[in-house]
Amino acid sequence: MKVLVIGAGGREHAIVRSLLSDPYVHEVHAAPGNAGIALLVPTHAIDANDPAAVTALAAKLDVDLVVVGPEAPLVAGVSDALRERGIPVFGPSRAAAALEGSKAFAKQIMASAGVPTAMAKVAADLEEAAEALDTFGAPYVVKDDGLAAGKGVVVTSDRAEALAHAQACFEAGGTVVIEEFLDGPEASLFVISDGTDVVPLAPAQDFKRIFDQDEGPNTGGMGAYSPLEWAPAGLVQEVIDRVAQPTIDEMAHRGTPFAGVLYCGLALTSRGTKVIEFNARFGDPETQAVLARLRTPLGGLLLAAAKGQLADVEPLRWTEESAVAVVVAAENYPGTPRTGDRIRGLKKANAIEGVHVLHAGTASDDEGKVVSAGGRVLAVVGLGEDLVEARERAYEGVGLIQLPGSQHRQDIAAKAARNLIAVPAARSNAGSSTEAGA
Repeated sequence: MKVLVIGAGGREHAIVRSLLSDPYVHEVHAAPGNAGIALLVPTHAIDANDPAAVTALAAKLDVDLVVVGPEAPLVAGVSDALRERGIPVFGPSRAAAALEGSKAFAKQIMASAGVPTAMAKVAADLEEAAEALDTFGAPYVVKDDGLAAGKGVVVTSDRAEALAHAQACFEAGGTVVIEEFLDGPEASLFVISDGTDVVPLAPAQDFKRIFDQDEGPNTGGMGAYSPLEWAPAGLVQEVIDRVAQPTIDEMAHRGTPFAGVLYCGLALTSRGTKVIEFNARFGDPETQAVLARLRTPLGGLLLAAAKGQLADVEPLRWTEESAVAVVVAAENYPGTPRTGDRIRGLKKANAIEGVHVLHAGTASDDEGKVVSAGGRVLAVVGLGEDLVEARERAYEGVGLIQLPGSQHRQDIAAKAARNLIAVPAARSNAGSSTEAGA
């Protein structure tokens, strides 16, 4: 099987790496890729958001499958163009990707499907926003309705800050979704769908804030880990039964079947599991941790989803090891990140047992040296017998990376490794397993 991966981030590097370990995949290409991906497979400098360009490249390469990584190409209709050409593609249509492209639309789908989520109001001006904030009270949750690369959400107890974020969205021509705050720990679950059937991956937890102890502004994600030993038994099946399958069924009922990966961002609250958000693609950096543990060949799984054959897929297999991914970000991220700095220590970090470094915002300079080219530059992934060992290895790798002005969180998976995460006792714990395919 020959596969083309669309995208240029850490998620795509993780996907490429997994595909290369698939015995049924004999060739992988990426477009546009990054400096790390280019060390592994041929890359092609095209606009990933241009449906015609992606389709032309896929046809030229005569690929068996296209995997669309980021959300922007999906919302731009790249998957639609590929399907019209008869090229198998893993990634939802433009209409189905609205589950991520519009938070208001996602709320409508959840309401129709009976999916548990936070109460919310859509606001189009400051008066409506202020009314919604006062309805729900602090902490205030204000979300840009459109795509914002994971940085369009403000959670704050400062009403003025919440209103300022809403005003910025209005000035950009958008609307906002204002929600009630959900208590309890958060979890992420990727669910593979072919439009009818669903197959869950292993749950993970990510860290959105830039600083330790969940302080500072939201980012696209500063780290993640898997599995979640603290999660209630039966969490995965609960999410399939109450969230994923009803959502997939509702999308099919509306004539916009969702074939791809449905990212379920969850809060395990005192009133049960509730959806924080949906994404229409693999989340970053959870993907780096989850795929590091997957032992089922990825290419065959994604091709089955693209061809509507998930019902024939055998239970997924996972390593019993834990994985911790720590993001190394550029100076001034998530504001205006500093770029163009030389990155050193990559070979040394990759040489550590159980460690691999995935590139996100990187490029090659005129001398062929790796330099920073984005806000989140790298993800250092550590595998270990447990979270303690996985953390030690990941942070040992981070310590060898040299990037001027870089920043990273020191507490990725720290509470989980010390068994300090508690799920509210009022929720139901019925079920048998927290790991897909276990």
